[in-house]
Amino acid sequence: MSTTEAFINENAPRFQEELFEFLRIPSISTLPEHADDVRRAAEFVASKLRDAGLENVEVIPTDKHPLVYADWLHAPGAPTVLCYGHFDVQPVDPIDEWKSPPFEPTVRNGSVYARGAADDKGQLYIHIKAIEALHAVHGKLPVNVKVLIEGEEEVGGESISAYLPANRAKLKADVALVSDTSMYAAGLPSLDIGLRGMIYQEWIATGPAQDLHSGMYGGAAPNAVFGLVELLAKCKNAAGVCQIPGFYDDVEPPAAAEKESWDRLPFDETEYLRTEVGSTRLTGEPGYSVMERTWARPTFEVHGIGGGFTGPGAKTVIPAKAVAKVSMRLVPRQDPAAILPLIRKFVAANTPAGISVTIRELNASPASMVSPENVFIQKAALALTDTFGVETVFTRCGGSIPVVGEFDEFLGMPTILMGFGLPDDGLHGPNEKFLLDNFQKGIRTVAHFFESLAPA
Repeated sequence: MSTTEAFINENAPRFQEELFEFLRIPSISTLPEHADDVRRAAEFVASKLRDAGLENVEVIPTDKHPLVYADWLHAPGAPTVLCYGHFDVQPVDPIDEWKSPPFEPTVRNGSVYARGAADDKGQLYIHIKAIEALHAVHGKLPVNVKVLIEGEEEVGGESISAYLPANRAKLKADVALVSDTSMYAAGLPSLDIGLRGMIYQEWIATGPAQDLHSGMYGGAAPNAVFGLVELLAKCKNAAGVCQIPGFYDDVEPPAAAEKESWDRLPFDETEYLRTEVGSTRLTGEPGYSVMERTWARPTFEVHGIGGGFTGPGAKTVIPAKAVAKVSMRLVPRQDPAAILPLIRKFVAANTPAGISVTIRELNASPASMVSPENVFIQKAALALTDTFGVETVFTRCGGSIPVVGEFDEFLGMPTILMGFGLPDDGLHGPNEKFLLDNFQKGIRTVAHFFESLAPA
């Protein structure tokens, strides 16, 4: 056992208690009433970065929620790693489905249950504790390190998107390290080499000038809710194929070798349906495997619809306004800038008579891919294999981390997606959890990865 690993093991109880303190901060970035909590989470992170031995620690104000930056740049000849994470979390609704309070960390069956446990407080804290361990044991780090952590990932990351191009020299590095994804399965270390991009929009439909009495105007006045439903129904057919012309034009299928590797993964579609999806059947484009549909195919989804009267009792109104939240997940080679006008053209051509629809852009980010032959990917894979004792697999992630594409665009560097979550961690839902054994192994893995990058 190395001295670094011994330090990590000896301090495991303290690391865990610090994580629980972090998880108690209700840093919900989308709710204005929690703005102070997001700021408190930023201050917590900054304090722990100082404790870990990093320098130039800043809490950077923005128009919304703060960023946190720190660095340690005293390893001549060694590469520079930019560590990224986010300390903001999703809302907790529906609160009545939580088995324990979402901001009071509770351990059950070896996992800590709390909002943000896996997404992303537990995983970003792995980086901080790995840095602390290396600095405490050796008095220095084997690589140069820069850290940039944000408080707006769950609401689109506008502030970091503005900060990156304005601070290219400050943030310049050889590789980015992100732990905000999941392992393919428990005990099976994984590196995600591909992420889907995303376009997220709000569609606002309006009909009459105000809500109208359905007895007096029903049959003559347009209904904003029904009109919006009609439009949404035209966007995707019953087989799950998006009907927006040109949507699939630039989709690049995965290489045969990559598909073959996916076929070798321990995947049970029946178990996936039962334990992860929890529905009566799976849906999606015919002719593609579940991996292809969730990792390598674009999607169109509706996340919520609001409008009209939904309270108890009856109120017979024709709604004047309705709103839908929609997103399109994009795959490599699909350019959000090329897709956006296709959406607008389709909406304009398919909006029902008497209804007008306004599209509000909330977020747009491209997909990203890194070659499994990349030297940093190879060293990360070895570090994971050494810690978990199982050969690392290369997968993709169906989710989106907008900043990864921006690291490539503005800083010209690849990103290692070294996630330690599990598929059943319940991200964004009730009873989110994080396996504490993965928390400890994650710290050892990141420390080992940094050590492997040191000059010979």
